[in-house]
Amino acid sequence: MFRRFLPSRARRAGGAAAVGNYSRSAAGRVRVAARYRDRPILEAFSATRRAELHGSAGAVGLDSRSPRIPTRSVEFCTRRRPRRRARRPRSFRIGDNVRRPGPRDRSRRRLHLVAASARSRPAAAAAGVASVVLGAGLGELIAALTAPASSPFGAIGAVLIGFAPPWAKETAISLFGTNDKAALLTGIAIALIVVAALAGLLQSRLPPAGRVLCLVLGAAGVAAALTRADAGNIAWAPSAVAGIVAAIAIGPLVRLVPLTRTSRTDEAADAAAPHTAASAAPESGVTATPATGATGAPATAAAPPETGSGPTPPETDSGAIPPGAIPPAPTSTPPPPDPGADPTLSSPPGPSRRRFLIATGAAAVVGILAAAGGTVLQTGARAASAVRAAIRLPKPAVAAAPVPADAELGIPGLATVITPNESFYRIDTALVVPQVSTADWELRIHGMVDNEVTLTWDELLALPLEESYTTLTCVSNVVGGDLIGTAKWLGYPLRHLLARAMPHADADMVLSTSVDGFTAGTPLEVLTDDRNAILAVGMNGEPLPVEHGFPVRMVVPGLYGYVSATKWVVDLEVTRFDKAVAYWTTEGWSERGPIKLESRIDRPRRKQDLKAGDTVIAGVAWQQHVGVSKVEVSIDEGPWREATLAAAISDDTWVQWMMPWTATKGEHFIRCRATNKDGETQTQTQAQPAPDGASGWPEILIQVY
Repeated sequence: MFRRFLPSRARRAGGAAAVGNYSRSAAGRVRVAARYRDRPILEAFSATRRAELHGSAGAVGLDSRSPRIPTRSVEFCTRRRPRRRARRPRSFRIGDNVRRPGPRDRSRRRLHLVAASARSRPAAAAAGVASVVLGAGLGELIAALTAPASSPFGAIGAVLIGFAPPWAKETAISLFGTNDKAALLTGIAIALIVVAALAGLLQSRLPPAGRVLCLVLGAAGVAAALTRADAGNIAWAPSAVAGIVAAIAIGPLVRLVPLTRTSRTDEAADAAAPHTAASAAPESGVTATPATGATGAPATAAAPPETGSGPTPPETDSGAIPPGAIPPAPTSTPPPPDPGADPTLSSPPGPSRRRFLIATGAAAVVGILAAAGGTVLQTGARAASAVRAAIRLPKPAVAAAPVPADAELGIPGLATVITPNESFYRIDTALVVPQVSTADWELRIHGMVDNEVTLTWDELLALPLEESYTTLTCVSNVVGGDLIGTAKWLGYPLRHLLARAMPHADADMVLSTSVDGFTAGTPLEVLTDDRNAILAVGMNGEPLPVEHGFPVRMVVPGLYGYVSATKWVVDLEVTRFDKAVAYWTTEGWSERGPIKLESRIDRPRRKQDLKAGDTVIAGVAWQQHVGVSKVEVSIDEGPWREATLAAAISDDTWVQWMMPWTATKGEHFIRCRATNKDGETQTQTQAQPAPDGASGWPEILIQVY
């Protein structure tokens, strides 16, 4: 009954005798092989099973030129399976692309796993990365054309910023400074590449797990975009498109993944070797080579008699070998194809490496170009920049006093008194800069007030604006850090606006809100005293830069920015500290944030090599709304020497200082300290920025040669 599963040439050669060499279980395994494997693997397996069952070379006729059997083929073919009705043999080669097996076809499922295990893992990971890059790039392009704040990177980054612990944010700022956002985006990109590689591996091994992972990434981006305070009606679209495109692309790219080197070698060997020893036509004068039996010992057989030395075995018309005879070994020339063989047993070539590289590279390039195009074609950014360029700020009703001539010492390496806009530090929580049009901007003052006040852009510009110089400082600035800058600001005093709203007597805080949802809690008394706390619209003689809060931001002297300098401000709620909590307060920072007395050494720089001779030690000192009266310098822990102060613009700005010094060869330790106008000296106690600002004396170590 198993005769039909033998190769056609074996049927002609061996007939019932060949069938008799197979046990019932072996025939069942051959039936599995005939159904799913190509002819070389089937016949090689049949010969191997004959050797295992009978332990003699005469049963199989194998020699060193017999086809090599891939391990995966033997493992697959030797698995037992329930007996089924014979089906038409199928063509398959390890690594071919097959449809996903159904739940009722366990054999096909096993076959699919064998094919998946033959694909190159690095190539599958690269396919996943290319798919996600394509989706993310298209998502960024759509976001640039519709809603820049809802871009996949921006939305996910905003969520990470919101859920990151305070120590992580502080570490990022201390390590990267104003480049913290670029570092975060780089980290997101690296994490996305890792997840994309995992998606490619999952799609190769357990489809459609890779597609599901891509859709999960897209869903995470959609959720992040919809939770933003400035989310629009189509904020979900960029991330949704990114996830869907990645899920669609990952399937075809993974199916193009080439086979591993081992699988390709196995296929080449199977194709080059003769089909079987039994299928080769016997030639006269060829001696069979002993084979190894099932136990590993050499199988023995009597040598064939010399010509004429004994009776010649009879031959049948069909060329069959009588039972017990030793079939001759095959020659090196492969036999001609069997005209009766089933053509479906020939297997097509595996996936082309060239096709895979072209498809994967094209997907990645398209994604990168789409992301780059989105960066260039950001309609929101272009619109905001165009509006800003067209604005002509009115002349101030109260102009700032001119900068004293001796306020700038002009020492190389010393920070300038006025910081240019392009050099001004930027620290905020907006991963994507909000794009606010002046036509849409509106400020609302409400809460514990008698009169709610609403203010538009045109109404704000119509008010008598005032100019003032103010130094802003970030609470994350370490001792000797550079997260500080001075500018000339133009705006309207907040005390006048709050007077119109008439706050309640028991109110003590103003909660300011940005268009992106950031909040800051400012003491009400600071906004209503005589300091120049303003709603700023101009910076250094021009409209606010977009990244610094265009069109309107808050500027409050004497407080760290995290409690006062709200950018893109759109809402002021008069309330109490025990009723409302600002963004950074929830992260464990101080509620009120007054600026501490600080100083910095700008020249020479830390660990700088300096030539011996006359030189200058110089730096800056500040405590806004109090002022600096003195700066002292100590060299090599020697006595304190008072430095020369430059003229201060006002008590709300920093002041430059310098001290001549004759440097001698060797290593030197320099430190400084400041004293404010209230007579308080800068503390030596070292403190980290959290929770209310850094403190300590700035110290540097230099080498003089």
